Amino acid sequence: MTKRIRIIDIAAKAGVSPGTVDRVIHKRGRVAEKVCLKVQQVMEEMGYVPDPIASVLASKTARKLGALMPRESIDPYWELPMQGLKQGQTEFQYFGIELDPCFFDLNDPADFLKQGLSLLESRPQGLIFPPIFLKESQAILERSRELGIPTVLINTDLEEEKVLSYIGQNSYQSGRLAARLLQLNMPAKSKLLLLNLDKQPTNAKHLLDKERGLREHLAEIQPGIEVFRFDFETFEDPMALSDFLHEVFQQQQFSGIYVSNSRAYKVLDLFYLQLPQYPRPNLLGYDLLPANLAYLNQGGISFLIHQNARQQGYLAIQTLVDHLVHKRPVERVQHLSLDVVVAENAGYYL
Repeated sequence: MTKRIRIIDIAAKAGVSPGTVDRVIHKRGRVAEKVCLKVQQVMEEMGYVPDPIASVLASKTARKLGALMPRESIDPYWELPMQGLKQGQTEFQYFGIELDPCFFDLNDPADFLKQGLSLLESRPQGLIFPPIFLKESQAILERSRELGIPTVLINTDLEEEKVLSYIGQNSYQSGRLAARLLQLNMPAKSKLLLLNLDKQPTNAKHLLDKERGLREHLAEIQPGIEVFRFDFETFEDPMALSDFLHEVFQQQQFSGIYVSNSRAYKVLDLFYLQLPQYPRPNLLGYDLLPANLAYLNQGGISFLIHQNARQQGYLAIQTLVDHLVHKRPVERVQHLSLDVVVAENAGYYL
């Protein structure tokens, strides 16, 4: 068993008082530079590693982490990463971690930018957010770099941006996986509806990456499937969405529907209640929301791709703890698994 190295041992070898060693370790109080270097040299020679919990308790330093997140009431998906963030805050509270969440309107890019910049002005020691709107996210990241605030992205990666880490799915591979699953239940010559129920989908990088992966993989494995993309931004209005889908299905007969985010249940709500005259096609969506799971068990949804949203939030906290507290290097990209969920295995994920 390795002998524990005590402050008193370091002090004796360095020829200083234990109080001086304590001040060097916890970086508090004034210590002459020559003495400080001597103490640090002895610590290195003896292999002393400070206890991060003891350091936090001794210095009474709180580490505030800012989290810029959508208001959960607008979209239940965002309850999942928030659960992960709160779990991380609880588990790492002994390291002085304090979570400072700031919420924005998921339908308003201007509010996203405003709340993000406001959060940065409070000078958190780390920032976590999903870069939902590309242009506005770039402005937030530019300001975080100016302030020297390490940033962790979740849900969507911006590969060209310098951030501490990205945690989440590989959106391009997610699109390729969706193509593989959809073609299993579609005729070789058929039509696929790619449906973006989102605000400003052309300003959402993860949706563009998914589409690229979907189209490229279908071209490789089933080129006879023709993809028709439709964007609908007022998805929160059931009547407007019903009218929109009614018009779309009058124009074309689709053998499959790919809903590019967690809102597949909104389409099924309409098929069951307001559009019963149309046959329900093979449908694939994302995330284990209760409404999605209900339709998965009923057979309305063929596949769900699980994006591990809760784990994204938890690992974001853990990554900043590794960086700020333990001073460990962290991976720039932390891709989570793309799990295929069907009715038969859904219970294992709950």
